[in-house]
Amino acid sequence: MVNKERQNNELREGMKLGKNCVCFNLRKTTRVVTQIYDRIMKPSGLNGTQFTLLTAVAIAGSPTIANLAKNLLMDRTTLTRNIKPLEKQELLIITAGEDQRTRIVTLTDQGENMLSNALPYWNKAQKSIIESYGEDRWESTMSDLKELITIAQKI
Repeated sequence: MVNKERQNNELREGMKLGKNCVCFNLRKTTRVVTQIYDRIMKPSGLNGTQFTLLTAVAIAGSPTIANLAKNLLMDRTTLTRNIKPLEKQELLIITAGEDQRTRIVTLTDQGENMLSNALPYWNKAQKSIIESYGEDRWESTMSDLKELITIAQKI
């Protein structure tokens, strides 16, 4: 009984800590923002994550999977899992690089068209969040997030 009571106390303390947990709160924020993008972008046929990946490839101009993962601060395995559906939809192609270990990711014409068609929906989602949150607050938040990334990469 004493052991069970101690576990319950530890659980309650953990829940209190969760309210201030950096990871918990950033993930929670990311989930709700992602849901907004996904809902608004649904008519485009892309969700927010897919749009982000296609955009990153377009900006990088046929990066290797390793470089794309580095740019997105993602694990290569997670990135590969996330780009597989885009490859199946023929929005991206993955080809061998100069050596067999390197894979190059390229946006297809169909991917460029899909990205272009999705852009107005992305703009609508972006605009609605920034207008609700406030442009100055968003700029400050962006600055804080960039600083947090820099700090976290050193830990």
